[in-house]
Amino acid sequence: MSDTALIDGLASGFADETLQAQAAFRRILDAMARPGRIQRLEQPARAPEGLSPAAASVLAALADGDTPVHVAATPALRGFVAGRLGAPLAGEDAASFVVVAGAALLPLSRFAAGSDAMPDQSATVIVEVTALGSGPRLALRGPGIREVEHLAVEGLPAGFVGSWAAQRALFPRGVDLVLCCGDRLAALPRSLRIE
Repeated sequence: MSDTALIDGLASGFADETLQAQAAFRRILDAMARPGRIQRLEQPARAPEGLSPAAASVLAALADGDTPVHVAATPALRGFVAGRLGAPLAGEDAASFVVVAGAALLPLSRFAAGSDAMPDQSATVIVEVTALGSGPRLALRGPGIREVEHLAVEGLPAGFVGSWAAQRALFPRGVDLVLCCGDRLAALPRSLRIE
């Protein structure tokens, strides 16, 4: 199958590029400003096989020709990123956006963490989890949270909280996470303390 046929055959992206991209962008910003609060996308992007509508929406709203992306090496995902979004593919240590399954999230240190002088050069890791709103609860504290926010999430690996604490010790370096499941997402900015 040619790359053109693969791209043309994808059921992916926003039906209304402008309105849906703006709505998704607002939800992503809300998620980052209110860590741990689950946001539902009313009109998520159509996703290729192997990607949730929420994860496809994050990529479609944020990735472009200047933002390297790392996804699993399947033709559908490569076609979505390179063909539909026009974003260059990159290794997970050099990508601005990385898509991983929750079980494969660790170690966090393998993703671009920026530097003290340029913390903005870090990755946003889009994590496909099995459930948002049910499962083990994380207690979140930090900017954007009055006292504590609880987020129930299934599909994060054992050792996640310890790895997050080790990363947080490097602040302002580190990665930001966007947890995705179906048409819902929640953000964990690197400034958070997670218990």
